Amino acid sequence: MRRSPFLTNLALFAVLLSQAALAPAGAQTRGRVSGGDAFEALPAYAQELTDAAPSAGNVRGDDGAGLRLVMRALARDGGRNNPLLVTEDLAAGGALVESLARRVAAGDVPAALRGKRIFRLDAGRLLSESGGAEFARRFDAMLREAARHEGRVLLFVENLDGLLSAREAAQARAALDSLAAAVGRGPVRLLATITPAAFELRLAQDERFKGRFQEVYLDRPESAQSDDEGESDAAADARPEADGFVGDKISPDLRAALNGAGASGRVPVILQGEDLKDGALREFLKSNGARVGASYAGLGAQSVEVPAGAVERLAELRGVSHVSLDGEVSALDDDGGHVSRTTGKEDVEDDEEVSPTGVVTYRKLDGRSIGIAVLDSGIYAAHRMFRGRDGRSRVVYSKDFTGENRTDDPYGHGTHVAGLAAGNGQIANGAYEGIAPEANIINLRVLNSKGTGKVSALLSALNWLLANRTLYNVRVVNVSLGASAANSYRNDPVCRAVRKLVDVGVVVAAAAGNDGKDARGRKVYGQIHSPGHEPSAITVGAANTFGTDTRADDGVASYSSRGPTRGSYLDAAGVRRYDNLVKPDLVAPGNKLVGARSQPNLLASLTPALSSNVSPAPDSNMMSMSGTSMATPVVAGSAALLLQVNPKLTPNMVKAMLMYTAQQLRGFNAFEQGAGQLNLAGAVTLAKLIRTDLSATTRVGTPVFMKSPPAPYTTIAGYTFPWSGGVIVGHTFATGYGLALYQKVYGLGTLMSDGITTADGVIMTDRAAWSSGVIMSDQILTSKGALMSDGVHFCAAGALLADGVLLSDGAIMGDGVIMGDGALLGDGALLGDSTRALLALLYGDPTAAMAVVRDSGVVNLNY
Repeated sequence: MRRSPFLTNLALFAVLLSQAALAPAGAQTRGRVSGGDAFEALPAYAQELTDAAPSAGNVRGDDGAGLRLVMRALARDGGRNNPLLVTEDLAAGGALVESLARRVAAGDVPAALRGKRIFRLDAGRLLSESGGAEFARRFDAMLREAARHEGRVLLFVENLDGLLSAREAAQARAALDSLAAAVGRGPVRLLATITPAAFELRLAQDERFKGRFQEVYLDRPESAQSDDEGESDAAADARPEADGFVGDKISPDLRAALNGAGASGRVPVILQGEDLKDGALREFLKSNGARVGASYAGLGAQSVEVPAGAVERLAELRGVSHVSLDGEVSALDDDGGHVSRTTGKEDVEDDEEVSPTGVVTYRKLDGRSIGIAVLDSGIYAAHRMFRGRDGRSRVVYSKDFTGENRTDDPYGHGTHVAGLAAGNGQIANGAYEGIAPEANIINLRVLNSKGTGKVSALLSALNWLLANRTLYNVRVVNVSLGASAANSYRNDPVCRAVRKLVDVGVVVAAAAGNDGKDARGRKVYGQIHSPGHEPSAITVGAANTFGTDTRADDGVASYSSRGPTRGSYLDAAGVRRYDNLVKPDLVAPGNKLVGARSQPNLLASLTPALSSNVSPAPDSNMMSMSGTSMATPVVAGSAALLLQVNPKLTPNMVKAMLMYTAQQLRGFNAFEQGAGQLNLAGAVTLAKLIRTDLSATTRVGTPVFMKSPPAPYTTIAGYTFPWSGGVIVGHTFATGYGLALYQKVYGLGTLMSDGITTADGVIMTDRAAWSSGVIMSDQILTSKGALMSDGVHFCAAGALLADGVLLSDGAIMGDGVIMGDGALLGDGALLGDSTRALLALLYGDPTAAMAVVRDSGVVNLNY
């Protein structure tokens, strides 16, 4: 009897159903192939969360600071990209990872996380259930399978405490060893939950996991959450550009050096990255005969000398974010009585305080208890200018970073700089008194006996400051030196180190440079040096006072470097993008200033005319020098006084007050003078009125003054002038009544340019960062000598804001030519710092200068 086709097909279907029912429960998952990825061990012993997550796109509730920090860590290319969820509530940690799985399944994650597979493993439970050798076999099988998928698997080890405290201690240790090895090699990516106690006792000091785990503390409030850079999530979101490296991973100056070096030649470089201890990187350096230099752990940088032919491959390695040339830095280029008078310091140094109960006390504004770090050619600490009123030396710490094993100043630059910032008034009846004559001085020698040094030495000093700033209450750093600014500030290792200091509350004053004109005396734009092109630094140009205390005749020194900044990078399309920031931020007296002379002194021996012959005693003699290197310590000392008046001021508030109260110099544009010439008397007046309860939680638009500020005018040496009323903010400047209200950019971890964007040539502000009443200019102006907003058109701000390619080297800019660092000048001569800046340092502008007063030998303590 023949069966009907229907019955035959029905019987076959029943057989297939019975076979499916007899299949092992996990077989479907183990045998599943998705996108070519076959899994066996992981689904057998762990649960896949992304597969179990709902595919619906509604993941609106899956947010919060913890989850955002987890995603940010996981999206990193190397380094601390394994989130460790530290919490007393381990269930909450598990819930967060489930939220992450839903986001991954919906594709609502950063591009680097799309397509990831998350597997949850309770290692403690697996150990207790299987135990012994079987546990080791299963655990290792999962790690091998995760490694084979090269980062596409995220292994969530739930309840790491259970593994750490397991009874089978030997097996638990072996599992932890395997985990450390797998994560250390890179392919295995990990999430884990752990209690704070277990983390501190068992993992925090485990060297194998340092640089791999990113702790995320779920029990802390959102405002306290931070990533491994110590920056709040909100602050990072506010300026995503500034945090990451951009463009070509090899700096422009290094590429230029490689073009001139044979494959067998060697080049000194600075590596930057989140994980410079990566095993593959170390092995690469070793196999290529690299000489590994100093490590700057706090800055995420390392100096290395490598074969030129290995640089391209080095830049491609995991954990390396940027490679730049370990180039040369050099001195770019200094009265006491004259400097104190013309800046207005003498008008405010006798300070009066009224307590809430009406008690009046008097004090000297002299920088007492404030530490000023001077990164330069060393300091002749025996000079009388560096004693306190008690006779003790105020050079409280000295350290050499040049390898010469000395901290004095045989070159003669650093002593002069330190005297302008913090020299006392004991010599010549106070004629050469510095701005902060009782401040403590931290002498960090980064320039050698010939006045030059290496970027690596400068990084070592900045790294030391980051670690030791609180020990000496360092609130101000003076950097009167410069290196090539060919590299964008986003990638420049020195700029990034400066940013770290500023973000923790240290004011950094940096010299603009002495390359404002070419060999024929023609104006040159675009010659701001590194780290002066770093936006968080206070970049200082040089003013010429013509030796008079009155400010009626002041101007910008002809050699003072002009903006815009010309640091650059190559984008993915090979297009060069320039930073084009408006710099300097302000100018200060810097032409032919008389200050402390070191003994011995290379500069004075080569150019005897520099000696002022103030005293026959080596510890009281003086010399004259010029340049932005001399102007910078005048601003650094001023910052110390503002911080003495109000220790709660952030670096951005110090910077804003110095710019807002500055005097606009008639006939000079913003690329030459920034916001104008330093007016210390006006800035101190404002600092006394600033509230001391301002913080990151202060609402934008809150008044910052305790009472109404005075009229915006200052009188110095009989000359009255208006304040500029503006501040430099990246590619433009801001004015308006809103500057007297609290702005988000006044806090720590921000740039003054944050929250400013442009669309179709229109400059716009983010109301979360800027309140109403702040006006962003669409033009760069040449001043009429009054308000910053009152001037003549020089160029459109849009040319700077657009895309960084509108202004090219050699373009005519107003009254000069724009040049990048190292550009060939019009007369065919390539003049670097060693020539052009040295001429400015030694001779300055050939004009009248401050008077030289001989020392009588009587010690003056009335300063």
